[in-house]
Amino acid sequence: MTASTATPDSTQLERDARALHADGHVAPGEIAIGVIVGRTSEFFDFFVYAIASVLVFPAVVFPYVDALTGTLYSFALFALAFVGRPFGTLIFMWIDRNHGRGVKLTIALFLLGGSTMAMALLPGYEQIGTWSAVMLGLFRFGQGMALGGAWDGMPALLSLNAPKKQRGWYAMIPQLGAPLGLLVAASLFAYFLGILSPADFLSWGWRYPFFVVLAINVVALFARLRMIATPEFEKLFESRELQPSPAFATLFTEWRTIALGAFAPLASFALFHLVTVFPLSWVTLYAHEEPVRFLIIEAGGTLVCVLAMLASGMIADRVGRRAVLGVSAVMIGAYSGFAPQLLGAGGVGESLYMISGFALLGLAFGQSSGVVNDRFPPQTRYTGAAIVANSAWLIGAGFAPLAALFLASHVGLWSVGLYLLSGVICTLGALGINREWARQTD
Repeated sequence: MTASTATPDSTQLERDARALHADGHVAPGEIAIGVIVGRTSEFFDFFVYAIASVLVFPAVVFPYVDALTGTLYSFALFALAFVGRPFGTLIFMWIDRNHGRGVKLTIALFLLGGSTMAMALLPGYEQIGTWSAVMLGLFRFGQGMALGGAWDGMPALLSLNAPKKQRGWYAMIPQLGAPLGLLVAASLFAYFLGILSPADFLSWGWRYPFFVVLAINVVALFARLRMIATPEFEKLFESRELQPSPAFATLFTEWRTIALGAFAPLASFALFHLVTVFPLSWVTLYAHEEPVRFLIIEAGGTLVCVLAMLASGMIADRVGRRAVLGVSAVMIGAYSGFAPQLLGAGGVGESLYMISGFALLGLAFGQSSGVVNDRFPPQTRYTGAAIVANSAWLIGAGFAPLAALFLASHVGLWSVGLYLLSGVICTLGALGINREWARQTD
């Protein structure tokens, strides 16, 4: 591809990225690296907030209530990002259609990094009173809008061009960003908690992980701009495979596929925050443990999750993606019957809950992305996939930490298992309906 193919809507960054590919081809491995870097930066931003919502914001933003109530308030603000994602998709899809993908992605990633960095400068309740919570909510909503706008079609670029016998492997690659982002975030917080006194950490130490976001987002921006300038991406965009369609029109015409796609991964999405966010809040509030120890367990769990994800890709290429999702959902259902109670069984129980949870998460989450996206017609696939992702995260994960902590503290840990089981039922139901639909339309 030559520089002459640049459109008037291209940004200078996008034109520079396109020039890197003047000789034509980018290897699938390079695309995979770009996808992993981009997703890791997004999940890192989110996990930095998630950890701070347990260890920082109850004391800094909500010191006027007890620790449990402050954490519940923090989790309520946590959900705002998932509410903001659909708004971000609407706004940034318009920017995409009218000003180009490079403009859209640049603005979205700077909004994501800017919202996260603004949290690092957030005045506490002692400085500005309840306006601290208002500002935190606005920044969190900005994170969500940015993440909705940062949808770049990279998973579609991988899956649409994956060899027929390796679709499970390529579907897994974008999902690796979640455990890698958590690994970086948990390690940073563990480091600062380990070297600082509690007073210094709450005063200024917690702010440093938020500042790291800037460097990571700059690297991610260049990596992703480089990928959208590839000949493969241009070809798919020009053929409408990766071209945005009007969001409301897509929602009305493809509502059935969107609904199935949103409910199919709910078992893994519900489990996602029940092993990454909720347990940290529970052990901090009720086990009175040092958070450093639990963050180290989480970091170790992410490595188990990565290995399980790699396994999910290989297994899916042998038995099929839907089979992996279905079997893993049944296993999560069994896990929901006993595992939450392990959080109240001391250090050994907590470790068993986390390691087994991360293993199941890797198997299920590794194949949860876009399981029904091939049922979208080419002209709506790009926007339809974005709506599916937003809907699944909002329904399955956005309120999970809040619901789990509320249920566990007011009813008991066993009730968290029922909450998780509801996600399993949704997944199995959606997969069953999709299978029957496939029989009728094939």
